Amino acid sequence: MRLFVSLSYNGTPFCGWQLQPNAPSVQETLERALSITFGEKVAVVGAGRTDTGVNARNYIAHFDVQALPSERTDWIIHKINAILPREVVVNSIFRATGDAHARFDAVSRTYRYYVHTVKDPFAVHSLYFRFPLDIEKMNTAARCLLGRHDFSSFEKVGGANLTSFCTVSEAFWKETGPGHFVFTITADRFLRNMVRATVGTLLEIGGGKHSPEWIEEVLLASDRGAAGQSVAGEALFLEKVEYPYPLVEL
Repeated sequence: MRLFVSLSYNGTPFCGWQLQPNAPSVQETLERALSITFGEKVAVVGAGRTDTGVNARNYIAHFDVQALPSERTDWIIHKINAILPREVVVNSIFRATGDAHARFDAVSRTYRYYVHTVKDPFAVHSLYFRFPLDIEKMNTAARCLLGRHDFSSFEKVGGANLTSFCTVSEAFWKETGPGHFVFTITADRFLRNMVRATVGTLLEIGGGKHSPEWIEEVLLASDRGAAGQSVAGEALFLEKVEYPYPLVEL
């Protein structure tokens, strides 16, 4: 029986989503909790990788089990969450049909990155950028990302992707309060480090180091050295994963 699960996690104590031989991962942590709850060894397949320190509000994964416990679904979720550390929480469990796949079936993913330019002791998951930002210039540059492009310039060197082309359907900045900004980007797929490199590049534009048109040069260069520096992962959140079919709760 295949099930989908929605979870949220604070990525600070983890080396990322994916299993690592000598470092804690979200995948390993979830597999342990599910294996205890369902009384069998459970392997989890996630919607994609998140890097070290990156967070998720609505991450999706799937797993197979022989049978469901007799308890109500809310009690099953309660048992899983009692085993998980406080940085990880399961929100919902869904029925899956046939060979539904959390990674390969996903049609889009949405990320958000948080930035503040005024000192804020409570902005723990936000990047402190010490200079004023021109949000209009950043949004002008962000619009150049829309559509299908080769994002090699924003990909971590040494990636093993068969293609570096991604289709971006939305990319924009919004000021959520005085000196507080959030960048939202949605695409059919993301390369390793792509969002953090994109944000770093847009911040150079917003900070006045480059004009908005510079991002077109960066895209055409297909060279990681052409883009800005990657920003820290702690301010990045995977917000949503979309599928071509509805996820029906168990």
